[in-house]
Amino acid sequence: MESKRRRVRQEDESRSFKNKIAELSELPKDVAMGMPVLTITGQAELCLENYRGIIEYTDTLIRIQTKSGQIRIAGQRLQVVYYTNDEMKVSGHIVSIEYQH
Repeated sequence: MESKRRRVRQEDESRSFKNKIAELSELPKDVAMGMPVLTITGQAELCLENYRGIIEYTDTLIRIQTKSGQIRIAGQRLQVVYYTNDEMKVSGHIVSIEYQH
């Protein structure tokens, strides 16, 4: 239990340090920290940058791993229109987007 607390504290300190570096360097946080960037067009389309991989993919649920956790996209008739090493586009009827750490 103590080991887990220590690890969580170190992760928080690391995030804080990276955040300060991003602010001082005036770089956007998505660049400096590898944070995901979501661009949502209504409920029909989502573009995601800075992801690591697709964990689950069905027509009602897409789970994506990012550097900071998982993003869960739920909806109907979901499909990945395209994906590259760092960007993807999802279309369909998007009902919810959840962040899980």
